[in-house]
Amino acid sequence: MATEVRVPTLGESVSEATVANWRKQPGEAVAVDEPLVELETDKVTLEINSPVAGAIAEINAAAGANVEVGALLCTIAEGAAGSVSPPAVQPSAAQPSAATPSTTTASTPASAQPSVPTTPVPASGTYAVKTLSPAVRKLVEDNNLDPARIKPSGKDGRLTKPDVQAAIEAGAAKAYGASAAAPSALAPSTLAPTAPLPPRADDPREERVAMSRLRKAIARRLKEAQNTAAMLTTFNEADMGPVMQMRAEYRDAFEKKHGVRLGFMSFFIKACVNALKELPAVNAEVYGDEIIYKNYYDIGVAVGTPQGLVVPVLRDADTLGFAEVEKTINDFGRRARDGKLTLAEMSGGTFTISNGGVYGSLMSSPILNPPQSGILGMHKIQPRPMAIGDKVEIRPMMYLALSYDHRIVDGREAVTFLVRVKEAIEDPRRLLIDM
Repeated sequence: MATEVRVPTLGESVSEATVANWRKQPGEAVAVDEPLVELETDKVTLEINSPVAGAIAEINAAAGANVEVGALLCTIAEGAAGSVSPPAVQPSAAQPSAATPSTTTASTPASAQPSVPTTPVPASGTYAVKTLSPAVRKLVEDNNLDPARIKPSGKDGRLTKPDVQAAIEAGAAKAYGASAAAPSALAPSTLAPTAPLPPRADDPREERVAMSRLRKAIARRLKEAQNTAAMLTTFNEADMGPVMQMRAEYRDAFEKKHGVRLGFMSFFIKACVNALKELPAVNAEVYGDEIIYKNYYDIGVAVGTPQGLVVPVLRDADTLGFAEVEKTINDFGRRARDGKLTLAEMSGGTFTISNGGVYGSLMSSPILNPPQSGILGMHKIQPRPMAIGDKVEIRPMMYLALSYDHRIVDGREAVTFLVRVKEAIEDPRRLLIDM
C-alpha cells in the first residue's frame, strides 16, 4: 500500500516552502515519525515525519523546489523493507559543509531563487503564468499588478510570492489600464526601479551563497517598515542600580524556588506592559484608514541566531509572573538556536523588545516590526558619572530607545512611554503595585 506525504498547513499567511534537505532517499527504510524532509519557510524550518513504517518509493519534490501547501512530497511503500544503512547524502552547493541546527539549516540553492526583475519587464503575455495560489492572487490584486508581466520561478512556470514581492520592490508589473490614481501598497518613490547589477567576476577569496528564505524575509520586512511607517526614535536612559541590587538580593532564592535565573528582561517586559496600558497607541497598528487598538499584550522578544533574527512572542504578558516570563524567554532562546520554534510562536505580537546590549551595543535605533507601532531597544549597561543631587556618582546606566510609527504615536506619547519605563526600572517596587 502506498502512502502519500504532502506539504502540511504551514501557518498564518504562509502558503509555500522550499524543500531544504531530504533525510531519506528512494529505497531507504523509514520508521513511524522518523524525519523525512526539511521544509524551509519565510520564518522557520519544519521537519516532516513519516506517518507510517515502510520504504521510500518515490520522491516527488527535489531539494531546492518550491512547494505549496498540499503538494506531494513523496510516497512510501507501507510495510516494505528498505535499506538499513543509507548512503551519505552530499549537501547541495548552497548548503554549508557543517550546518548547525537552526531556524535555517539549509540555504536555498541559487537555481531555486526567484528572478528579481530590476527593470520594467516585457509586455503582458511574455511569460506563461499558471494558476495563481490564493496567497499570490491576493498579493497581485492588492497591489494592482498584471501577473503576466512578472517572471515566474516556481515549478512548471508557477508564480510565487517572492516573485510578486520582487516585482513590487522593483516597481514593475503594474496592470494594464490601471488608473494613475489606483491605490498601491507603497508610495511611487519607493517603487522606483533600480539599475540592473553589472556582471561580477568570480574571486577565489570570496564566497557566494544564496540568501535563505529567513534572510530574505528579514530584509523584506525591515525595508517594508522603512517604506510604510513614519518611523522616528526617541531616547532616554535608566539607572540600572536598583534592579541590579534587587537581583543580587533575591537571585539565589528566586532560582532555588523557580529553577530559573532572574534576568533583566522580565523587568523590562513588565515595565513595558504597564506603559502600554497607559499609552495604548504604542500597542496599536495602522490598518488602512483605521487604527486597531489592541487590548492585549503579546510582547515579541528579538532573539539573534547565527542564521538571522527571529522574534518569538510572549502571549498575554500582562498575566505572567516574573518566573513564567523568565522560563518562557529561556525556552525561546534555546529553541531558536536549535531551530525548534513553531510558526505560531512567531506570529502576531503587539510590541517588540530588542536587547542589543548583549552584543555590546551602547546605543542604536531599532527598526519597527510591521505592523507594530513600537519597539524598545535595550543596550549595554555602562558605568557613567551622573549628577545625583549635589554629588557626582558612578552609576550603571543603560540607554533606552523607542522607535515608533509617528502616524499614530505622537511625540508626547513616545516620550511619556520611555519615562514610564525608566521610572519602573529605577524603582522596581512600582511593578509590584502596577504603577
